[in-house]
Amino acid sequence: MSTAASDKATPEKLTPVYGPTSEQPPLFDGTTRLYTAYICPYAQRVWITRNFKGLQNEIKLVPLNLQDRPAWYKEKVYPPNKVPALEHNGKITGESLDLVKYLDANFEGPSITPDDPAKKQFADELLSYSDTFVGSVFSSFKGDVANEVGMLQVDIAYIPFIERFQVFLSEVLKYDITEGRPKLAALIEEANKLEAYKPTKVDPKQTVEAFRKRLSAQ
Repeated sequence: MSTAASDKATPEKLTPVYGPTSEQPPLFDGTTRLYTAYICPYAQRVWITRNFKGLQNEIKLVPLNLQDRPAWYKEKVYPPNKVPALEHNGKITGESLDLVKYLDANFEGPSITPDDPAKKQFADELLSYSDTFVGSVFSSFKGDVANEVGMLQVDIAYIPFIERFQVFLSEVLKYDITEGRPKLAALIEEANKLEAYKPTKVDPKQTVEAFRKRLSAQ
């Protein structure tokens, strides 16, 4: 990853979380809104892209409480009732990887898409594989983690999950995903320097709690 010019911007003051009693923001009033959740790694992908392109003033965050969402979100905004979702140009669209590409193609700011055709093809392949990767790592938590978790060249699609896997594996399973993987360690180190990424990181305690709940429900 390279450092964007927007990384020098003043840190953004985060919007309070919208719960069941929160009033719905005006819909289709010309404001571009990213409906998100601070704890959701899928939504974090789009949040990072927004920040990297310097769109903090162009795209307003509407963070939802995923455990107790406002009824108006499903009823009036996005019937699938998932995050992320983007309100732009009179319509609502969802799916994190699609929105990462949408922001890059439709808004000004540093591009996250390689110019070189071969690199672009490789990036597209990594994007399409990312959700398979996530599922494989989750499955490995009940097996031999050391054999299942492998180093990958990651981008915005992967970083939110790498962040969570690193915390959970270290805190709960005492496994260091960077051991013997200097390139992965270097990538995590560089990602942690990005101002576009820093404000999107989740409290490690919340990460561990979320993983425990997910695994106990399986």
